Amino acid sequence: MAEREIDPRDLRRAFGAFATGVTIITTSDAKGAPWGFTANSFTSVSLDPPLALVCLAKTAGSFSVFEKTERFAINILSEQQRDASVAFASWGADKFSAVNWGVKATGSPVLDGVVAWLDCATHELVDAGDHIVLIGRVVDYDYNAEPPLGYCRGAYVSFGLSQEVLKASEQEGKVLVGAIVEHKGAILVDQDPKSGAIRLPSAAKLGEPSDPKGLFGRLAAEGVSVRLPFVFAVYDRDDTHCIYYRGQVMEIAKEMENRFASHCFIDFDELPWERIDEPAVRMMLERYIQEREADQFGVYVGDSQKGDVRHLK
Repeated sequence: MAEREIDPRDLRRAFGAFATGVTIITTSDAKGAPWGFTANSFTSVSLDPPLALVCLAKTAGSFSVFEKTERFAINILSEQQRDASVAFASWGADKFSAVNWGVKATGSPVLDGVVAWLDCATHELVDAGDHIVLIGRVVDYDYNAEPPLGYCRGAYVSFGLSQEVLKASEQEGKVLVGAIVEHKGAILVDQDPKSGAIRLPSAAKLGEPSDPKGLFGRLAAEGVSVRLPFVFAVYDRDDTHCIYYRGQVMEIAKEMENRFASHCFIDFDELPWERIDEPAVRMMLERYIQEREADQFGVYVGDSQKGDVRHLK
């Protein structure tokens, strides 16, 4: 089989078509000084034993430290951490001055605000052309539901639906924007004070926190701030285009922890299904609970009677 002549710069473009997350890999040297670099060449390897890998160029300024290290941490960045990604991709002398961090089991730096971190003991180092492959055995980890920072074709990307596009479309037709909001194992619901019927929080538009007619503003007025990075369902109900997001509480007034003027949190295993009078809401909550347990979410697309749940393949 004839092999084509490979242009490294052109091959980089082909590799770059694969959308990834963004990580910062950290360790400390023999003197305790922190080191780190930005990488999107990260992947899980094995669950048993728990292994993950990352690749590092031999030309990197931190190469001499990482090729000898016995430990490192993988910090998976959130959408809010682009500046950190850029800083750790540079040759700057003090990359850690602009971030808050601490240490976990191995002593490697773990950055604040990441969507997940994996604290690793070095399992194996593999020489691979102009890079090395660091394989780590995970000894501790944590994660949250924040949206991750994405990267594709040399640019940062968002994995969620652009809420700016939704805001622009709100003027074009009748829209209902709703949310599945989780907090400490409970779901935020809207209770009808007269009938006792339970629905999901919704409004005619997403709006801003200062807009009482929007979903964000309606919840903010009752003391809760939410983040809605992911679409959960998109469907048409008669002449209304319905879009439901899923997300979590960002901030909540302490005195409002359990009760709101028209909203409350109900534990998943205590949901009074007989009071959920909208079939579409019932189906969404049932699906959310199932997908939450499997930690594999899809997006429902269709109408209020029939549609498909689409998963990332």
